Amino acid sequence: MKTLLLLLLLIPFGSRADELLIPMDAAQTDHLKAYGVAFMVLKNDGEVDWLLNYRGGSFMTPATAALESECRIRNVRFERLTSATAQRIRQEVAQPDANTDAVKLLKAARIAVYSPIKISKAEFENTDAVLNVLTYAEIPFEVVYDEEIMKGDLAKYDWLHLHHEDFTGQLGRNLHRISPEDMAAQKAIASRLGYAKLSQLKLDVAKRIKVFCAGGGFLFAMCSGAETFDIALAAEGVDIVGSSYDGDGTDPQAQSKLDFNKTLAFQNFRLVLDDGDGYGGGISFSNINCAVGRGWDQPSTYFQLFDFSAKFDAIPAMLVQNHESVIREFFGQTTAFTKSTVKSNALVMGTSPSSDRYIYGELGRGQWTFYGGHDPEGTRGGGSFRQATDLNLHPHSPGYRLILNNVLFPSARKKKRKT
Repeated sequence: MKTLLLLLLLIPFGSRADELLIPMDAAQTDHLKAYGVAFMVLKNDGEVDWLLNYRGGSFMTPATAALESECRIRNVRFERLTSATAQRIRQEVAQPDANTDAVKLLKAARIAVYSPIKISKAEFENTDAVLNVLTYAEIPFEVVYDEEIMKGDLAKYDWLHLHHEDFTGQLGRNLHRISPEDMAAQKAIASRLGYAKLSQLKLDVAKRIKVFCAGGGFLFAMCSGAETFDIALAAEGVDIVGSSYDGDGTDPQAQSKLDFNKTLAFQNFRLVLDDGDGYGGGISFSNINCAVGRGWDQPSTYFQLFDFSAKFDAIPAMLVQNHESVIREFFGQTTAFTKSTVKSNALVMGTSPSSDRYIYGELGRGQWTFYGGHDPEGTRGGGSFRQATDLNLHPHSPGYRLILNNVLFPSARKKKRKT
């Protein structure tokens, strides 16, 4: 309440406001909800200028009384501008010697989240960071799963998220994590669609998602959703699923039969095959995940965002907009990516000395981003039982801001990378 009163006092109501600036630097009262305000403007057929590298990647949009009211309701700080002041800001960010630029956001993306909560309780998935932040920021989305994708419903969307998912058909590689009801629900889909094995269905789902991306869609994947997506594609036609999951063993030549030409981001990785009972500690799928054996529960590990040219590399510049460039590491089933497994044509946008955390690439007419880890503000050290993060306690989370950069990205009038 004190913050809101202060905001009201700072605004000269007697003056005329032509545009609103939503600052995204340290002055912002709720960085995450600010994205929701920008998305709301787009959803209502408005336009937003995304001011890259200007005060943390601020937003500027035509002023209306309704928008000012909505900002106050959501506790999002804004500044009222005359048209002359707004024009001076545009001229400032357009200066040739400044690493700033304005990108026009024109249309709200149609957002889909691939999640088993569509078909069962899937309680572990309730901690999906993207579901969490979309809800907190009040950005509308729809949940899809295997049947919707196999019916061709991806054509309805511009943006698709994958999170703590296992596209290899091994049910997350730890049968303690997923309930018998959840397992039965997933296997039932495979049976209804005529698949003998869950792994065969998941492969076809992955292939359809790849086609969606190549056709112009934007794919955003985190945690094991990123790792297992590429593993499934590389292992097409190869049995990498242990007997505890499908009743037969793995192909003893599986490693040598992987086809890395089919993957988006990763190559030359080594599989971790499991022919055990599915209840052991081996939850890792491959050495793509660099977290195996590391002390990710230590509070002193961070990754660094790269600084890109706003005028010549607008795409990665948009995806790294933040008020902080050094971000605390966080755990996941796939925590971060082993550097030697990342393809050379993938653009690394966030890295630490030991791993790559945040990477981008292009596929056909589409783009993808892979982001390691489960929850940017989640429990460090992992574990099978997490509580969903209360984002009311983390309204300035730089790790969550990276997710929301990706949500806004499809709305931009963008140019291909120059470097």
